[in-house]
Amino acid sequence: MRTSFLFLFIILTIYAAQSQPIRDTGKPPVTNSAIRSWSPDKNVVMDYFQNQQFAEAIDYLQPAFAADSSNINTLSWLAYANYMNEDKQASEVCNLRILQLDSNNISALSYLVNLNKDDAHVIAMVYALRLIRLQPNKAAWWRTMGDLFRRSNEIDSAIIYHRHAYELAPTDSKNAVALGDALIEKKLYHQADSVLDAGLARDSMNLSLLRSRIHSAYLAQDFAAAIAPGEKIRQLNVPILNALTWLALSYYNLGKYPECVSTCEYMQYNGFDIESIYYYEARAYSKMKEYKKSNDLLAICLNKAISHTAEWYYNDLGSNFEELKDYKAAVAHYDTAYFLFKEPLMLYNCGRISETALKNPGLARKYFALYLKTAHPTSAEEKKAYNYVRSHWARRK
Repeated sequence: MRTSFLFLFIILTIYAAQSQPIRDTGKPPVTNSAIRSWSPDKNVVMDYFQNQQFAEAIDYLQPAFAADSSNINTLSWLAYANYMNEDKQASEVCNLRILQLDSNNISALSYLVNLNKDDAHVIAMVYALRLIRLQPNKAAWWRTMGDLFRRSNEIDSAIIYHRHAYELAPTDSKNAVALGDALIEKKLYHQADSVLDAGLARDSMNLSLLRSRIHSAYLAQDFAAAIAPGEKIRQLNVPILNALTWLALSYYNLGKYPECVSTCEYMQYNGFDIESIYYYEARAYSKMKEYKKSNDLLAICLNKAISHTAEWYYNDLGSNFEELKDYKAAVAHYDTAYFLFKEPLMLYNCGRISETALKNPGLARKYFALYLKTAHPTSAEEKKAYNYVRSHWARRK
């Protein structure tokens, strides 16, 4: 069924390639015989490419294309320049034109795979299949097809193509990683480890192999096996967030809490200012009974987890509950607002309600005492509240 489907697409694609017009540049046709005989200088084109001047290269090549739209060299350069200039549609048109002239052009087929792999997996598969048929012993094309099946979430088919690529070129780490990752996705961890370990035996510091190996170990809950590849990544000093997170959690699950803390601090030092990392570190400190450090880190987590606009919401909730005469709920929301955002006026609100509505002088005294320690009034209204508390509650026992 799939073969028939792909074969149909091959026919349709060839037909589309043969009928697709080249982009209209908006320029009048060139008739001057001197221009018709002109051809671009390869050295000039290469200089443009080397200097990343792709728009200039396109302008340079357009007269040659207008003079001879069947010159494969000119089309290939235009295809590349447009691709690098992020005009994928123009690049696709050039590559389709090349296929009109040379249906077995490897470069054009390869570009067409890349141009369609994100948005049109099936069309990309058509071109990948043609590459496989043209060069059946080239592992890269089998790996390409496997990648396309993974993008389509067809993992079983991806494994078939990745396995064949690996069999063709087992020493190429790209094939080992691609097959290993597909096997991991199917939870075939032992098979993945066998492939990845063979690759690491040849190249023990390959980052891609190390990352896949720690991923497999972590998902399989073989936390001890995650340590060696994770530490090698640290050794290489190339911070990879996912891999180092798996390392930190593996240490935690093994009860190696100082090592978990060290890994989290390493990630923070390398710019990963992320809530979850502080949380893992806080949990490790808690296991080490260093509760003060754990609480400080949890406070950072709360600060990152809750938007500062939440203060407005808690304040408004408190105000609404006060209007509804649900004073305990009002105090609870003002108290939460202070706990999260340390705004002293929230303490004043708690004390005020405790004094006037709840008739609880002990609770009011607690809130007012903390308010006096933390308040720094600036506005007239804040100064009025501060002076009231200081004059009425500062000396109360």
